[in-house]
Amino acid sequence: MATDRRELAAVFAGGAVGTLARAGLEELAAGDPASWPWPTFTVNIVGAFLLGLFVTRLLERLPVSSYRRPFLGTGVCGGLTTFSTMQVETIKMLEHGHYGLALSYTAASVAAGLVAVYLATALVRRVRTRR
Repeated sequence: MATDRRELAAVFAGGAVGTLARAGLEELAAGDPASWPWPTFTVNIVGAFLLGLFVTRLLERLPVSSYRRPFLGTGVCGGLTTFSTMQVETIKMLEHGHYGLALSYTAASVAAGLVAVYLATALVRRVRTRR
């Protein structure tokens, strides 16, 4: 199986953009296990929305071989979102005895992420049918 170096470059470039955006947002607020981790929550929900938007738009409108999908989906959204950081923040909340906060953060992150993807997908399809 041959590796498409241009696709790898697209993922790499998109990942750099997404990671820099996330790092910039995380610099705005210091992590405190007793408070809601807004930077991580925000990037994960925005990333889920963008992934739903990009993937639906790109898969339904552009050829699969397009480098936009690996750049925007895997790269930018993958670099922007951070499921692992969410898990570390949740563990810190639990270690500090903030059980309700940990539960609500985890539940809200999953629920809001699903809603964001659903809304983005519905938006793309609604705009497409109006044309």
